[in-house]
This record gives sequence, structure tokens and C-alpha cells, in this order.
Amino acid sequence: MNGSALRQSVLNHDLGRPVQILLVEDSPADVAMTIAALQDGHIINRIAVVGDGDEAMAFLRGEGEYATAWRPDLVLLDLNLPGKDGREVLAEVKEDPNLKGIPVIVLTTSAAEVDVFRSYQLHANTYLTKPVGFEAFLAAVRGIEDFWLSLVRLPASTRPA
Repeated sequence: MNGSALRQSVLNHDLGRPVQILLVEDSPADVAMTIAALQDGHIINRIAVVGDGDEAMAFLRGEGEYATAWRPDLVLLDLNLPGKDGREVLAEVKEDPNLKGIPVIVLTTSAAEVDVFRSYQLHANTYLTKPVGFEAFLAAVRGIEDFWLSLVRLPASTRPA
């Protein structure tokens, strides 16, 4: 795909800049596969990775070492994280008036109905169980990209003062 097609995809969101994604994931293999799938896609994006729930909240709130962090347009959230788990992160994000408008996609190994139900109760925007196998995983991440970064209009948000 040429540069003008990539630029057009970004402009379809009226963002005028790369789509900014926060990946909250503690598995190095899943981080590598997710980044590879997103970089191979059709949308110019900017990705930050944090490995636990406490880091995720600090990044989202612009605290500590993340004081100058950009506000993501989309969060990809694993549920099973060390320390503060993804369920707690999701609850905090959706209870915070400054963060609750950020779409959160739960991308996790758990297929447990209780996790699916609870995530939607906590206002997850999407719940995806990570497929087993490299090609299936790449297809799932590309599906996220196709829907959330190509079809859905994301707000041109900035970090609240």
C-alpha cells in the first residue's frame, strides 16, 4: 500500500495524525505479534506498550514517568496482568470521567463466560479471546484494525487539562 492510501485511511477518522494505541499486555510474544499485525496493516498508528495495570493507569492519567504521554485513541487490554489486573483497569477507566470515552478492547486468553459478562458490565467496547496460533492471532488483530481503525470514527481527543 502506498503512502497516500495510508494517509487517506488516517484522514477518514478526521484525526489528521496516526491512530494512537495503548497496548496493555505482559506477554512479550503477544506484544510482538500484536505490533507486527498492526504495523503490517493499512492504518498509520502509534503504539505504546505497558506490561501491567498500574503502568496502564499511570499512562492514561499522565502520571509519573508518563507525565508527557499522549492520550490513546484506543486501548487493547489483556485481563490477566500482574499487579492490578485488566478487570480493575477497565473498571477504573470507565469510572473516570476523563478516560471513560476511550474505547477499550479486551484482548485476552480467557474464554470464560464470567470474564466476558463482567467485562461488558464494566463497559468494555469489545471482548476478543486471543486465538491459538500465529496466523489466527494476526487475523484477529487485523480484524480489530479493520473495524476500529477503518470503519469506526474515533474522537480527536486530547488529554484533558
